[in-house]
Amino acid sequence: MQKYRTNLGTKLAVIALALTAMCAPVSAETWMNYRIPDTGGSVDIPSSVFTEDGGQMDGGGLRLRRADGQAVLSVQSTPIEPGVSPAAFLASKNPPAGIIYKRVTPRFFVVSSIKRDKIWYNRCNFGGGYAQCVLINYPAAEKRQWDAIVTRISHSLSGG
Repeated sequence: MQKYRTNLGTKLAVIALALTAMCAPVSAETWMNYRIPDTGGSVDIPSSVFTEDGGQMDGGGLRLRRADGQAVLSVQSTPIEPGVSPAAFLASKNPPAGIIYKRVTPRFFVVSSIKRDKIWYNRCNFGGGYAQCVLINYPAAEKRQWDAIVTRISHSLSGG
């Protein structure tokens, strides 16, 4: 009977440890908040993922890439004319056909699709005379690993 209790106790400890591991984050990204100096737009960025300078952006902002170049993140603020809606702004950009996900509200839009084995994701929030936008491109084969990252970036995007 003592042997059974020890084995049962060990098994329960292993199960508890496994459940704890399953609930822990898959990866431990390091995050930073980036603020666009001219407009005050801001967004959380996983600085442990995007480690390389991605080059200059038109009109300011930030472009970063993953070390292997397979993922790119861009953050920018674009001035908008008074009364321009997210739907009208999006239409003016001539988005490509075949968008898989599209959500447009009076305050923001989100579009996403796949092109050449890469997922592209674009969200723009509107307010204060600017569209605060984040654009992310990453390998479609890594979608599940990116879901939580994209969600946090998207939800942290704010205006100035």
